[in-house]
Amino acid sequence: MNSKDTQWANETAEKIYKKMKNSAERSKNKIPYLTVNGIFDDCSDNISWWTNGFYGGQLWQLYNAYGDEIFRLNAEDIENKLDKSLMDYMGMDHDSGFKWLLTSVANYRLTKNERSKNRALLAAANLAGRFNLSGRFIRAWNSWGGERNEGWAIIDCMMNLPLLYWAAEETGDPRFSQIAKAHADTASKAFVRENGSINHIVQFDPNTGEMIGTMGGQGMEIGSSWTRGQGWAIYGFALSYRHTGDEKYLKTAKKAAKYFASNIPESGLIPVDFCQDNELDWEDSTAAAIAACGMLEIETHVTEAEKPFFRETAMKLLRTLEEKRSNWNTDTDYILENGSVAYHDEKHNFPIVYGDYYFTEAVFKLCGKELFMW
Repeated sequence: MNSKDTQWANETAEKIYKKMKNSAERSKNKIPYLTVNGIFDDCSDNISWWTNGFYGGQLWQLYNAYGDEIFRLNAEDIENKLDKSLMDYMGMDHDSGFKWLLTSVANYRLTKNERSKNRALLAAANLAGRFNLSGRFIRAWNSWGGERNEGWAIIDCMMNLPLLYWAAEETGDPRFSQIAKAHADTASKAFVRENGSINHIVQFDPNTGEMIGTMGGQGMEIGSSWTRGQGWAIYGFALSYRHTGDEKYLKTAKKAAKYFASNIPESGLIPVDFCQDNELDWEDSTAAAIAACGMLEIETHVTEAEKPFFRETAMKLLRTLEEKRSNWNTDTDYILENGSVAYHDEKHNFPIVYGDYYFTEAVFKLCGKELFMW
């Protein structure tokens, strides 16, 4: 990394620290998701919500980098609250990695807390239990509103597989990594299109395992390119390569990354869907941050000749976020502006907690302050 990038990363890390130190004082006992008038909301009453580990993960990143006790105490409070979700069968789904890698596994890595290890292994066992043997995929959500979705899998799950890889490494039990690799193999065939773009939802027959079709999900439509899903694929397949050494996962990650890079607008601001109308101003800053993390992960595994492409793409995304979409006012809690949950939602361009997590992780990667979470 050149000296200018290093200086930028160190300066941005300090701004993140200053911002989040102030925010942490206001956010005790909260599990944030969105903001209200610039101040974090609280998802504690919706304890099984899929994003409930991200703020804890950001706090552990900050504690690892700077050592302030408030970050550790707030993160432990979130982890303790998540015990309620572990005891709720319908509250457990494929997003256990997002919740317990960023809280319990992070805690265990730093402190060797045995209760944290136990929580994470319980979550990993539940995630492994969602594996469909016929289709060789991990089922995404539980059924709701009478809709049967036993055969649904989504690209997001690639980011939850590291919980299984961790469990395999921690226990020496290969069944966890076997399930993770089986799902990754299925995903590489069913979710990744020839041009490197990504399906969000794939439907399988839960009895036979036969692929039925795809769904547009949180993107614009079937066949379009939901940018956050593209980010999940870039980072998720790169992480499966890190944990297994299987070259096909790195190849898939690079394919998805090159598609993303080729579609970045001149402004550097990432739309909700790469296929959306150019007149729409709907952005997803979270997709940019996730993709940047994935690009930096890929960069660590490729040849010297390939490294500049992935590093420069990540830096373009991150510098654009810092310059155009970051709020450094210490009277507000969030950092990144202009995130979006889904294309067909009525509301777009607002702060979302996981955007801040991935932005923090990417910046800390660049300046050597990162706690590896995945």
